[in-house]
This record gives sequence, structure tokens and C-alpha cells, in this order.
Amino acid sequence: METKRLLEQSSKYLMNTYDRAPIVLRKGRGTRVYSTDGREYLDFAGGIAVNVIGHCHPRVVIAIQKQAQRLLHVSNLYHTEPQIRLARLLVENSFADKVFFCNSGAEAVEGAVKLARRYAREHLGEGRFEIITAFNSFHGRTLAALSATGQAKFQKGFEPLVPGFRHVPYDDLEAMREAVNERTCAVMLEPIQGEGGVRVPSEGYLEGVRRLCDEAGLLLILDEVQTGMGRTGRLFAYEHFGIEPDIMTLSKGLGGGTPIGAVLARDRVVEVFTPGSHASTFGGNPLTARAAVATLETLLEDDGMLMQECQRLGEYLRRGLLRLKEEFSGTVVEVRGLGLMVGMELTKECTPFVKACMERGVLINCTAGSTLRFTPPLIVTTEEIDTVVDVLEGVFERLS
Repeated sequence: METKRLLEQSSKYLMNTYDRAPIVLRKGRGTRVYSTDGREYLDFAGGIAVNVIGHCHPRVVIAIQKQAQRLLHVSNLYHTEPQIRLARLLVENSFADKVFFCNSGAEAVEGAVKLARRYAREHLGEGRFEIITAFNSFHGRTLAALSATGQAKFQKGFEPLVPGFRHVPYDDLEAMREAVNERTCAVMLEPIQGEGGVRVPSEGYLEGVRRLCDEAGLLLILDEVQTGMGRTGRLFAYEHFGIEPDIMTLSKGLGGGTPIGAVLARDRVVEVFTPGSHASTFGGNPLTARAAVATLETLLEDDGMLMQECQRLGEYLRRGLLRLKEEFSGTVVEVRGLGLMVGMELTKECTPFVKACMERGVLINCTAGSTLRFTPPLIVTTEEIDTVVDVLEGVFERLS
């Protein structure tokens, strides 16, 4: 009865912007979540790459509890110790020299766009404001981030879009080269496209984009909102490709389940941001910053053992899914991914498969219409992966 009442109130009071599953989740521990009607679910969606160290990780919970007793919020006109600690950890473990904190991935993208435009105006001239992005990309739901996104389905009804973005096919270096003109100031890419169907670039693509940016005097922005924080088996996905960006955006896994975003950049770029040029009231507030410190320290401890395990477990998951591909070759097109960011493309729309898995106690999600996306917590076990593969096998037998 409680679930029914809550679902009725949800329909009555919440804007209808999500196609929500008819369950109400009330508790999460590790890789599992629990609903108000007492059901347990193995969470292989992970908040869509958010819960990198699991639900309610004790280290994060304790950090939040202690910080909540001490200081929840002050203006960014003052310094706070958790924000400084978090910035230091990010800088010491990345290419960057400075960090700006906000509240979400879309806000981080907005900040990166503003930073690139301000840099171009001061160093390249007033006419250099365009940013090249990729078709099938996803950069967020705010108007500029939406305009940068290379998927018309997200933009429909919100026109006119923000000018200054050009889209080219992903993983096509020649198309990127041809798109550069006298107005271009930057290139913005996801190292692996998430909402676009977990698309991993071919060997040499990102390296080629980096060279192109250097040759043309462009900034390279990498949107690591989904790929960052150990998701691919390295702290940041760019580390797999032997390159470094000039600007990087983070969110999702950074806060251990709390809302935080970040823009990381080199000194030569961030020098154009001065007091008043950009701001965020709640960005990097003490509570979320403390949670993010606990999350990042957990990922880094023992020489990044959790991330090393992520690579092993990701390969184990892909092997299991590839076995299903062989068994159900008429249903499964391809299995792809890196670390524990894995996509399984089907020959048909995947929503019925997501629903069937949920009915069997496994949560996954659908992206790009026909791709099942797996982004479980990095603490997942081989036994849990086996469970998910077995559930999928049963679902494919019924729906194929």
C-alpha cells in the first residue's frame, strides 16, 4: 500500500520529465538497492555511473555525517578546507593546475564552454567562438550544453539553440579536420560516448584530435562526466589514450552519490577567469566536497587497487556478454566498452529487456535506443556479474 500511495503522489506532484520504473527505492548498500515493497535489486546502472564505490559507502557516509555537524554551507567568498583538499587531490592526480567547482555535469560543461570562449576572445580574437563537438554526443540539459549535444532528439522543442557549435561524426578525424575554420576555438569530446551507445574510439583517434588542436591552436575539452573517477579502469579515461586535454569536466562519480561538478584546466587557460567572470553559489560546498574527498581517497588508496580491479572485472563482464552474443547472435549486435562502462547493442529496442531484467531483480538501463548500458559500482564481484549474465540469458530466451 505504501508503494502504491507513493507512486500516486509522484504522478500527482512531480513533473513528468522521466519515464520512471514503477518502483520506489528506499535504501542502498554496496551494489544493491531495496524498494519500499521489500524487493532487492542488483544495481548495474549505478545511478548511471554515479555510485562508483557503491551505495552508501561507509567512508562517504561518515564523512558526510561529520561535515554535516560542522559546516554545511558558506559563500564561495570564503575559503573552506574540504574544497581546498578536493582541489589539491584532483590537481595532484591529473593534468590540471586549477579546479572550479559547480553542482552537476551540465554546469561543468557550461563552465568549460565559457572558459574556452573567454580564452579565445583574449588570445585568438573576437571571431573565434565556435566549438566542434560530435554527433551522438551528450553534454547535458542546460541550453548551451544541449546545443553542444549532437542528438536532435534531446533538442527538439527547445529551439532556437545557442549558436557556436558544429557537429561532426565521432571517430572521424578527417571530418574533424575539415570542420575547423576561422571561427573555431575548441574541440569538445567524450573520450567514450555514453548516451550515444557506449562508443569507444578507434586507436589513434583521440591522439589525432590532440595533434589537430595543437596544430590549429585550439583548446581540447574532454567531457569526462561519465568516464571519469575510475569508471574505465583509470582515474580518467584520457590516460588510456596517451594524451592530455586543456580542459576537462567531471561530475557523476566524483561526489560518491552527492551532487558536484568540476572544471579542471591548465594555468595558461584559467588565467582568463578572474573574480566575477564565473561563479556557483553551491559549487564545492563543504558537504559535497567532503563526500568527494572520501570518494577520491577510496579510489586512490592501495595504489588504485579498486581501479585495477575495475579493468579485470570489466573484462570479465564483457566475456560473459560476448558469450550471450554468440548464443543469441540474432539479438546481440556488439559488446563494447572499457572498464566497467560496457554497452551491449541489440537488434531491437531495448526497453523491454530493461523491464524484464528489473522484474528479475537486476537494474540496467537503455541508451541510444538499442544499447543496454552497464555501469555498476566498481566494488562489484564476479559472482554478481555471473548473476546478471544468467538473468540476461533468461531474458534473451524469452524475448529473442
